Amino acid sequence: MAVIYIVEDDKNILEIETFSLSNSGYEVKGFLCAKDFYKELDSALPDLVLLDIMLPDEDGLTVLQKLRKQEKTKKLPIIIVTAKTTEIDKVKGLDSGADDYMTKPFGVMELISRVKALLRRSKAEEQSVAFAGIEMNHERHTVKVNGVTCELTFKEYELLKLFLSNVGIVISRERILNRVWGTDFEGESRTIDMHVKNLRQKLGSAGKYIKTIRNVGYVMNGEEE
Repeated sequence: MAVIYIVEDDKNILEIETFSLSNSGYEVKGFLCAKDFYKELDSALPDLVLLDIMLPDEDGLTVLQKLRKQEKTKKLPIIIVTAKTTEIDKVKGLDSGADDYMTKPFGVMELISRVKALLRRSKAEEQSVAFAGIEMNHERHTVKVNGVTCELTFKEYELLKLFLSNVGIVISRERILNRVWGTDFEGESRTIDMHVKNLRQKLGSAGKYIKTIRNVGYVMNGEEE
């Protein structure tokens, strides 16, 4: 399930976007200002961001430029959403690093279509991830550790994928359950611990990079090779 963050100060528009995308199967979090958005980014990265330009505390283009300058967010898929319709405004948004640009008002179907298209493009561009000797290839659905193939179950693979997508970011147990097992999962949270334990063992020496943050969750951290 892809996670989408919406940064929009108009509560009515935010509710419409959140409702539409949630009904399309996405996990959505909304923010009325840049400050709250930044705070959430420190906890976990989304798969895509819908970013309004006219925000109460900081210009959306400034937010965009900041994201593109940071290593962990420089490739984050971002769609600028704004009431500004002139060509120069669109050029500014795209030149600042936006992947797409939508002008208000827009239809719900167009929004969903744009989001799906950008997510497809971003996934196609990121077919492989490497960190600390771990190599994950999404197209082939394979994992190698120091060149040796590592056989993982589906859940273990999704768990490792989540960690590799958020290196250096602490991921809460609740978020792990939502992303890997789904929001309708009714089992115990100890399920996470068992899967992490198995994952660490299968990763061998690289398993040490998955670290437990007591009473919070887990983080993948360490020096890249």
